[in-house]
Amino acid sequence: MKIAVMGQGYVGLPLAMAAVTAGHDVVGFEPDERRLVQLRQGVSYVEDIPDKELREALEGGRYEPTRTEDCLVDFDVAVITVPTPLKDRQPDLSFVEAATETVARHVKDGAVVILESTTHPGTTREVVASILEDATGWKPGHGLHVGFSPERIDPGNERWTFGNTPKIVSGLTPACRDRVAGFYSGITEHIVLAGSVEEAELAKVFENTYRHVNIALVNELGRLAHTLGVDVWRTLALAGTKPFGFTRFLPGPGVGGHCLPVDPVYLTHHARTRYGQAFRLVELAQDINEAQPAYVVQRLQDTLNTRLHRGVYGARILALGLAYKAGTADHRQSPAAQVVSLLEDKGARVDVLDPHVKPYSVHGDTPTVFGPHTIPPLPYGDYDAVVLLTAHDEFDLQRIAIEATYVLDTRGVMPDALNIERL
Repeated sequence: MKIAVMGQGYVGLPLAMAAVTAGHDVVGFEPDERRLVQLRQGVSYVEDIPDKELREALEGGRYEPTRTEDCLVDFDVAVITVPTPLKDRQPDLSFVEAATETVARHVKDGAVVILESTTHPGTTREVVASILEDATGWKPGHGLHVGFSPERIDPGNERWTFGNTPKIVSGLTPACRDRVAGFYSGITEHIVLAGSVEEAELAKVFENTYRHVNIALVNELGRLAHTLGVDVWRTLALAGTKPFGFTRFLPGPGVGGHCLPVDPVYLTHHARTRYGQAFRLVELAQDINEAQPAYVVQRLQDTLNTRLHRGVYGARILALGLAYKAGTADHRQSPAAQVVSLLEDKGARVDVLDPHVKPYSVHGDTPTVFGPHTIPPLPYGDYDAVVLLTAHDEFDLQRIAIEATYVLDTRGVMPDALNIERL
């Protein structure tokens, strides 16, 4: 079959490669020229896809990265994997709309169109299907098959990949669902059938909302524990010994990535604007997690005052990690980057060390990220403070503990020492 994957990012490229491996001819539609250049050169910007796999797909002739619409003609299945970001703190479906309009110009009788982008319930039916029906005159299930199958990509996760992670599939009609399931059953191991597209859409956004709320809970617990003079990490370890009724989440500098800072907003905004109903717990969790980077900076500032008798202004600080998740270079919506920017706003001189993230400017005109090195620009002891923001394996925690004057550990991984303070 001819498969069109709209968007070649963290979701679209792994999907495209899986379809190529299954024997399909794949058009990777990507409007970003910089990404296209890399793809055509066989250079992957997605960590889960090695350059070798991409080059083999190109050389085999089954994968064509392009932004030329003519390449979409006669597709059998089109999968929309474009971003669903926030704009002015409100959901922005413009990428979904644009991708659907592009697909609609080339859809043929019997084709399948699937949305994978995370969004609020109703988007597949009210946005995607509506655009397709207006353009073609075909109703879903009659000449056109429309469905939703939420992405479950976890960057850097070697255990759960695109191929073995259970795949929820849904369709606007039973015939639509069967066609969607038929496609995915050929490229993934485990299909889970949903009763409706709205069920599947709500399931996806709730998966991430569940994590978001529980992370907010432990972040709030961490603040209370600090006030009480209790070690929250040991408290959570104790609670985690309960073999039932408890799932362990850990505090940190905030939430990042393409899901947690964004997806719950789609749910709460939709509930408020469409139905006038507040999802209060989720909205509170959003407030807590968004405030966490500022809390990290405040903790660092307080300790500089009490331990070193100096302020943040002019302090030399080393930030360890910029990615939102250990073991990856993914710094989308990273709370570590927010911490760095807030420190620089307060006049601190910040160096950032990340073994995965390529050097670029975090804030202002001066590049401050040093990577892929595993040693800092200055000796650890020359910094007034070190703040561990991402627990990459490459960091020598024992050496840092021995040499650094003071370390604020936001991930609870540093060894016990008088110069170590855990968030």
